[in-house]
Amino acid sequence: MRPNRLPAREAAQHLRLLALDVDGTLTDGSIWIGTGGEVMKAFSVHDGFGLTLLREAGVELAIITGRRSAIVQARANELRIRHVVQGAQDKGAALLALCAQLSIEPRQAAFMGDDWPDLPAMTLAGLALAPADATLAVREHADWVSTRRAGDGAVREFAEWWLARRGLLADLLARYRSGGTDRTAPARPPNVA
Repeated sequence: MRPNRLPAREAAQHLRLLALDVDGTLTDGSIWIGTGGEVMKAFSVHDGFGLTLLREAGVELAIITGRRSAIVQARANELRIRHVVQGAQDKGAALLALCAQLSIEPRQAAFMGDDWPDLPAMTLAGLALAPADATLAVREHADWVSTRRAGDGAVREFAEWWLARRGLLADLLARYRSGGTDRTAPARPPNVA
């Protein structure tokens, strides 16, 4: 753990916002470009469902990426991620602006990234996250590192880890098992900070 940082379990208690990089975090980092300039990206449905679970638990979701892609906006729309910042040259500044817009303190935010441009946002966030295959510098800077690779369940692993720490995982799972129709109401953790 880096100096002057709360342990991941303690920092997770304050989480109100999860912001994510895209390439190398929500995807495996591959970019497919056709002759017409089309870009394709592969997203994990497991990660997408993990984000849905976090949203159901009351966590705000955001994407902060340095690239611009209509595909990213389409995926964000699918997952009902309202806050999408594309073309961010300074992801730390973008995270601070988003926190101010949402009246959330940076210590109540988590940021997951995989490479050096993500370090400013990871430094400012209360909880810095990385997939297992992030660059060494990013993994060393992270408060929590998944055992899964980017685009292959790293975000879902974090979602389940956080939900379990907040005592929400069993309740959400039970609601899905029973086919309960009340999945639109957020499962709020006790004592949300």
